[in-house]
Amino acid sequence: MPVTIVAVGRMGEPLAAAAREYQKRLSRYDKLTVIEVPDQREPANLSPALMEQVMQREGQQILRHIRPGDHVAALCIQGESPNSETFAQRLRGLRDGGSPVVFVIGGSLGLAPEVLARADSKLSLSALTMPHQLARVVLLEQIYRAFKILSGERYHK
Repeated sequence: MPVTIVAVGRMGEPLAAAAREYQKRLSRYDKLTVIEVPDQREPANLSPALMEQVMQREGQQILRHIRPGDHVAALCIQGESPNSETFAQRLRGLRDGGSPVVFVIGGSLGLAPEVLARADSKLSLSALTMPHQLARVVLLEQIYRAFKILSGERYHK
């Protein structure tokens, strides 16, 4: 089951090194594609209207990488927070159903309403606020952990 992550923004070091490490580990289980779309510049005094414009532009870029048959999982505050075993079982269900999975991570302002409307599921990695670059590393680690669980391999609880 190929997995794709579409994320807003580029990662700086050392988070990029952590992301590369998990991508390397995941390569033994399945194909993983990470697509970075450029984050939009945010003026210093960001009005609600400008916030919406920034999110919409980022959302349009994200939606260009989503196909009709993809299962889209949006990372957002409103999402479910499953434990690792439940997350692994959901990935198994999607894999068994033949749906390519696309996780989407918005920029610092979050995801555009159009992206959330397209989402088939919503996932929250934590009730805590974290930078979107760190969320990508946490997501990669959890996908890696899910594949270990599904393969019957040892993982840390």
